[in-house]
Amino acid sequence: MNAQTSLNRDLTEDLRRRVLDAAETRTPLAIRGSGSKEFYGRGVRGEPLDVSGHRGIVSYEPTELYLTARAGTPLAEIDAALTDSGQMLGCEPPAFGPGATVGGTVAAGLSGPRRPYAGSVRDYVLGVKVLNGRGEVLRFGGQVMKNVAGYDVSRLMAGALGGLGVLLEVSFKVLPRPVAECTLVQEATQAEAIERLNRWAGQPLPLSASAWDDGRLSVRLSGAAAAVEAAAHTLGGERLDPVAAEAVWAALREQTHAFFAGDEPLWRLSVAPASAALALPGAQLIEWGGAQRWWRGDGEAAGLRPAPLDELRSC
Repeated sequence: MNAQTSLNRDLTEDLRRRVLDAAETRTPLAIRGSGSKEFYGRGVRGEPLDVSGHRGIVSYEPTELYLTARAGTPLAEIDAALTDSGQMLGCEPPAFGPGATVGGTVAAGLSGPRRPYAGSVRDYVLGVKVLNGRGEVLRFGGQVMKNVAGYDVSRLMAGALGGLGVLLEVSFKVLPRPVAECTLVQEATQAEAIERLNRWAGQPLPLSASAWDDGRLSVRLSGAAAAVEAAAHTLGGERLDPVAAEAVWAALREQTHAFFAGDEPLWRLSVAPASAALALPGAQLIEWGGAQRWWRGDGEAAGLRPAPLDELRSC
């Protein structure tokens, strides 16, 4: 087997036989790619169904802004192909490991810093090919937006953690990479950061990422060079070197930022962007324009939800 063949393999029939055998013996299966996101969701029991060998870019049309790949294709391979054509996945999904796959990315449905400004993983899924529990191969959606008609089943796969079937192929909408980017850092309290982010969100600014941590508010601007420069002049703040800026957003996306290290429980809270600063002890980090709040501290879910989240929902 040559190198090219080993990197581009269609194992649909092999996977289908495994599913049929499991259905006949009523044996549960645990779908597995690289295992980079095994920490997410509830524990899964069953015989491993390895889809990592089912890989390869099936179709990529840069001019039509779509890419179709098998579920076991490494996310890094997708990023490399898109970068060569000056394009990207707009949702900026995290990998959480060098072997992260397309299937795991969609199944987990996790998005990166660009999510509130460009959309989530599900917003970029145009179509899927799925293997259901009866061994049937089903197709939903298409490769371009105009082909998507009726109930959009394909987007249900985003975040389903494989519970609706084995992803075999995914077609993504892709976007051009921004011509220019700039990251600005300002000193701000948590309350000041929330106020600024919500005020800026109502203005025609090319925001593409934001984060507040330990008294520092970072925002990323992306788009045409003139628009980025004008917005940077309007917002002000310290401008980071491009290499340092990329490291900041990569650390937040991959959760290698210092905030995520440690043994204390980590809470991820989803609130309205304009919700007031959380009155909680311990370290906090804010992302997604104020909509995603991280908290490091001991607490019980039953006690955390009534106070202060009930108050936040009414804001």
